[in-house]
Amino acid sequence: MTVMAPELSGVTLNALLAAKERRAARQADWLGHYQQPVVSLTLVTPGPVKNSIRYRNTMGVALQACDQLFWRNGWQVVDRQVLWLPTGPEALWCVAQPAQDIKQHCRQLEQQHPLGRIWDLDVICPTRGPLGRQSLGEEMRRCLLCEEPAHACVRSRRHPLEQVVSRVEDIIDDWFTRD
Repeated sequence: MTVMAPELSGVTLNALLAAKERRAARQADWLGHYQQPVVSLTLVTPGPVKNSIRYRNTMGVALQACDQLFWRNGWQVVDRQVLWLPTGPEALWCVAQPAQDIKQHCRQLEQQHPLGRIWDLDVICPTRGPLGRQSLGEEMRRCLLCEEPAHACVRSRRHPLEQVVSRVEDIIDDWFTRD
């Protein structure tokens, strides 16, 4: 199922928090219903604009990469949902495969694909909950602009928002102008 919403110039913090709560509720519903791991995909989109043609195109590449990952590994996709929201595109997959295997492959996709740095692929196990990079013995994500942990830079607002947005746009532009 695909739901389209009109593009907006920006979203409020309250709208983002409400979208995060709705996403968590969908994830919990799927975990309870299917009793299989859930993969949740969102984009790293700093700033108030979350729904743009640039981000929709980036999400399209991410959807294709994830679908190919699951197919290439022969994993059964039990359900799939894509939402095109003013708060940013979101996707969910329910995959009949051990969550640890899925997390390992999703982490590799985030690290190896040129756009992977701005994809946020979360894997939620029906018994253990969300699997972080630490569950694989990995370090946390690094900042887009420096080598510090990303969450520390975000919390401290170490970098001007314009620089972070510009870096994300550069990553996207590099991909779409690669030839």
